[in-house]
Amino acid sequence: MGVSILGLAWRSLMNRRVSAFLTVIAIALSVALFLGVEKARNAAKSGFDNTISGTELIVGAPSGQINLLLYSVFRFGNATAEISCRAYQEIDRREDVAWTVPASLGDSHRGYRVLGTNIGYFEHYKYGQRQSLTFAEGQPFDDLFDAVIGADVARKLGYSIDTPLILTHGIGASGLTDHDDRPFRVAGILRPTGTPVDQTIHVSLEAITAIHVGWETGARNPLTDSITEEMIRSFDLTPRTITALFVGLENRASVLRTRRDINTNLSEPLLAIIPGQALAELWQVMGTAARVLLAKSAISSRFSLQRRQFSAWSAPSWARF
Repeated sequence: MGVSILGLAWRSLMNRRVSAFLTVIAIALSVALFLGVEKARNAAKSGFDNTISGTELIVGAPSGQINLLLYSVFRFGNATAEISCRAYQEIDRREDVAWTVPASLGDSHRGYRVLGTNIGYFEHYKYGQRQSLTFAEGQPFDDLFDAVIGADVARKLGYSIDTPLILTHGIGASGLTDHDDRPFRVAGILRPTGTPVDQTIHVSLEAITAIHVGWETGARNPLTDSITEEMIRSFDLTPRTITALFVGLENRASVLRTRRDINTNLSEPLLAIIPGQALAELWQVMGTAARVLLAKSAISSRFSLQRRQFSAWSAPSWARF
């Protein structure tokens, strides 16, 4: 009585069922690794690309366009230098500029970055497909010590409208560097955006100046406690410098000319970047690491399959069938 090919294959599989099972598991894990790396890469790229839109230029101190993009948009790292408010005002007055939104970074609250800006931020800053920021609760800051928090800040810290919060000087742990003599209150909570905005605390530029009265040397002056809130409010709180500037143009076709004019400004060294180009350069850098991970996962998959095949067929012939 003859034995069919399928019968022989089934008997062979049963005799090597442990090895076959391990082979299937190894291949499944390798394929999952390969697909997971690719999915993570695409998701990360999509997330980065959707973080900012509708902004033609970002202006900051000369430090490289990737570095400027990372700290101004993604809140990674710190600026090596700042730009003067005089330069900001000159750019704002240009005929080809439709709007500008200043940004001042440097402080934090329980690990979340603080961004000093103005009301225009909530009108002009866009993400995704030119989506505007919207409020889940409350409103933009109106008082000097109002704060608008991102969705993740509110959810993870359990904050709601009117919750008091203390800002910290720098991005280190809270403690001796707290601005506890000038507490803020939550005035608004933004809807989730899936961008770094969700993890940011927004205050006015004047508030950034106010909390640093008495901190001019980088440390708290013992006489700071004698300066009352009423005295602070009477001061000229116009900032002298900002970290970066988001710029929208009247005509997007003029972006190259405007960028050249800003970058060749003789009165102050400035760097104007196009966000899309900076993102492309960033992904060229990160693309190398992504290709290494993809190659590693592909090699791992192929090696696992070959190793299992070798293990199975190196068994004695009587164990194969």
